[in-house]
Formats: sequence, C-alpha cells, structure tokens
Amino acid sequence: MPEEEFEVTPWDVEGNVDYHRLIEKFGTEKVDEELKNRIVENAGENHLYLKRDFIFSHRDMDKVLEDYEEGEDFFLYTGIGPSGKMHIGHIISFYITKWIQQQFDVNVYIQVTDDEKHWDRGMSFEEIEENAEHNIREIAAVGFDPDKTFIFRNREYMGNMYDAAVKIAGKINNSTAQSVFGFEGSTNIGMNFWPAIQCLPTFFEDKRCLIPAAIDQDPYWRIQRDIAEKFGHEKTAAIHSKFIPALTGPEGKMSSSKPKTAIMLDDSAEEIEEKVKKYAFSGGGDTLEEHRKEGADLSVDVSYLWLHSLLLEDDERMKEIAEKYSSGEMLTGEIKQVLIDELTEFLSEHQERKENADRLVEKMMYEGELAQRMWDKKITL
Repeated sequence: MPEEEFEVTPWDVEGNVDYHRLIEKFGTEKVDEELKNRIVENAGENHLYLKRDFIFSHRDMDKVLEDYEEGEDFFLYTGIGPSGKMHIGHIISFYITKWIQQQFDVNVYIQVTDDEKHWDRGMSFEEIEENAEHNIREIAAVGFDPDKTFIFRNREYMGNMYDAAVKIAGKINNSTAQSVFGFEGSTNIGMNFWPAIQCLPTFFEDKRCLIPAAIDQDPYWRIQRDIAEKFGHEKTAAIHSKFIPALTGPEGKMSSSKPKTAIMLDDSAEEIEEKVKKYAFSGGGDTLEEHRKEGADLSVDVSYLWLHSLLLEDDERMKEIAEKYSSGEMLTGEIKQVLIDELTEFLSEHQERKENADRLVEKMMYEGELAQRMWDKKITL
C-alpha cells in the first residue's frame, strides 16, 4: 500500500501524521528508551507525557543531560502568541515545561509575542492586549516557580532586547528566513524582522537553552541553531510532543478558531460534557452489534487518545479501558464519560488556580527574583 500523505508546517497540520516519517523528514532524533530512562533518572520521577510516548522527538536533549550530569545548568524557553483564548492543546507544553523546571530547578523564560500578532494577523494593539492578559493568567495558573520564571511581552521589554536583536538580525539573511517561514514578496518587513526576535530568548543566559514544543514548531529553531555558535553560544536543544488531535478526528490538530475541535481552558463542566458527547470522534462500531463483535479502533478514537496521552495517570485503569474498549465490552458512551470526568477534573483545578493568579502574574512579570534581574539587565551579544 502507498504511504499516506500528510503535511506538517509551523502554521498547519494536515492528514494523519506518521511520526516516524516526520522524524526523518525534520531530521530530529527519536526519544528512545535509553534517553527516556536517562531523563527520568536525572529528574527523579517519570512524567505521563514521557511514559506514554507523547514526547517522542528531540534535538540535543542528550547534550542537555550531559551538561546537567557534569554540574552545568540549562534554562527553558517557551512562549505564546496572544491571538485569542487558549485551548487544552496550547497549555500542554507549559505543563511539561513546568515539570522540567520543578524537577531540574531551572529558570523559565516565556515570550508573549504581542508584536508578531500585529504583523502577522493585523490585530489591533487593544485586541492583542486583552488576549495577552488572559493568556498570561492561564500560564500563571500552570504553577511555575514565580522566582525562577520571567514572562515578558515583546513590545514592553524590547528596550532591554533591541541591541541583541539588531546583532541577531545581522546574521540572518532573507533567503534563510523565507525558506523557513515561507515569507513572500507581499510579506511585511515586520515579519521579516521577527525571526531575530524569536531567537533572542535562547541567548538570555550563557548556557544551553531547552525548548519544549510541539513538533510543528521545530523549523523556527533551525535558524537559532545556524547562528548560535557565531555568538559563542550553544545551539538550542528541543524536545517535541505529538499533536493533540481535534475532537472531531485524529487528522490535523485542534484549533481555537474551530470551536468544535477544541476544549477551551475556560469551558464549563457543562460545555465539556456537551462537546465530548457531540463531537468526540469515535473508533467504535457504527452499530451496537458491530461494536460488540469488532470492538473499537483505538488508533482513531479521540477519547482514548486524549486519555492515554494526556490525562489518565493510572496505568492499570488505562490498560483495562484499552482491553475492554478494543474488544467491544466497553461502549463509546462509556469511554466518553471517562474523558468528560478527567477533563472536568483537570480544568476545574486549572481554573481554580487561575482565579488566584494575579499575584503570581505580578511576580513572574515584574517582582520575582528572576523578573527583577531581567528588568535590570540589558541583553547583549
């Protein structure tokens, strides 16, 4: 049979992604059992996303661990584009970033790209400000260490970064930016300058940077890896997650612009239940008789995929669900109810922390130990 086609870019995901082929296409490395065990040994515990192979690919994670084992520190960098409300797919990389910070006791830098969303989407500053405020509260609710976390908005912090941005921009030519980002003649010059700004936080400390992100974001960091050594810095490392499938099916990924595909972080218990029951794609049989006879296809069932990769920690219960559902003993409605319960618990806890996030936001942006150091510092290269 011919291989099924799929496409993964920083802007879109189409088709049913073959992650083994994607590793070959992007030139990354698989997170194999040896590396996984090494991460766990250094971290002191395992994480669901590692255990269930949701984190599957990397660049230079082995070097990060070599540094750490030799007593050298590293730091973390991630970010958010404030284009709207956040869904569960947006927040997952922040939770794995928080876990790494917690287990390795390292700094985290979180870039809020309130410049790029104006250039790329033509959004007004007022709309971007509103989105950024909501997004930052969601991020603060994840539970980062407020004294080791710096959340910054590009337009607000640019005075501290501009000298370094100028030097970085001088090392990136148009052909490189165009090939990575797909820029065309009609692309505004703000977007042409954007790669320099996005690379910048990888130089915030004189040590190796680690970026946890979904695999579609990997092309962005190739530019940094091309120029880092010219400034006497290490190439940034990355660990890559798979995509959280849309509620409506395993092809592609969820999108906040398509509400049927996503669970939003501010969805109520009633909204979660309605969306899962109505839209969650089932791998079960079309009829009760067929399902009892043939069982469910776990590889396409969204409820199973979400529970397995993201939510259900209990290995024995997960194994029991897989066996019963794939054999036809468990019905689609039953596994959807398990997903509803797990999602409701996860989001209710997140939402409760968000209600009390104001003080955390202030510390992570301005008053915490790392934030104060960064506001007193001009980034130089």
